[in-house]
Amino acid sequence: MPLDVYKDWLGIPENIPRPPDHYALLRLVRFEDDVQKVRGHYKKLNEHVRKYATGTYQVESQELLNDLAKAMLCLTDPERKHDYDEGLGREFDENDELVRPTIAQTLVRSGGLSRDQMDEAKDFAERRGLSLRDAVVQMKLVDAETAAEALAIELGLPYVDLEQLTPDDSILAKIPRNVARRNTILPLFVDDDVLLVACVDEPTHDLEDELRLRVGVPMRRLIASPLSVNQGIARFYSEIEAAGEAGPEADTADAEKTKKPKKKPKK
Repeated sequence: MPLDVYKDWLGIPENIPRPPDHYALLRLVRFEDDVQKVRGHYKKLNEHVRKYATGTYQVESQELLNDLAKAMLCLTDPERKHDYDEGLGREFDENDELVRPTIAQTLVRSGGLSRDQMDEAKDFAERRGLSLRDAVVQMKLVDAETAAEALAIELGLPYVDLEQLTPDDSILAKIPRNVARRNTILPLFVDDDVLLVACVDEPTHDLEDELRLRVGVPMRRLIASPLSVNQGIARFYSEIEAAGEAGPEADTADAEKTKKPKKKPKK
């Protein structure tokens, strides 16, 4: 019997259409709006599927991991989720506009900072010419991931934890390492004709044009911390470069093994 990764690995019943929609794939109730719940389900399923990442089903595992990541990134992106839900038949009250909290409001409401600490951070940011995100991290009031996540909420963009994702090698191959390093970005996937890119800062128009030219689709910004992006660039580009170097060397080695030694002519 052929492998059904949805049923055999995720426990999705056979009566659910294949491929399942994002909610079914992440084992969520349809139209779930709790971002933390979406991320929690994704993290749990991601860890489970990674158990199959080596061995017989390595390819199937990576394809499913990519699908899980794309589903999570869509459902944690307010704009894309709105369009996706409408496509599934959800009706919205267009008069009910969502007011997004600022990074300061998010950090204070979460209990991470007091109002006095936030006032100090704002003053520090203004005096040093920093963003509030960078200020609270430099003052060691919160860690970089918490600050990045709060910024994502303010901007209405998805936050991405790069330790839980593996970018598409074919996308990295189209965007040189020096472009990623210079702009502090990590390209991830193409989903729904959009290139998903982990960014620290707002991309310039020149960068957007360059990525569109290289990949053929517009980019969509995701928010990540500076450290995670730089670590991701070093790790993932090194992996594909090593794989690229190993291929020719392996072919050459195999060819050398199969060569028959030439016999010396008899005198």
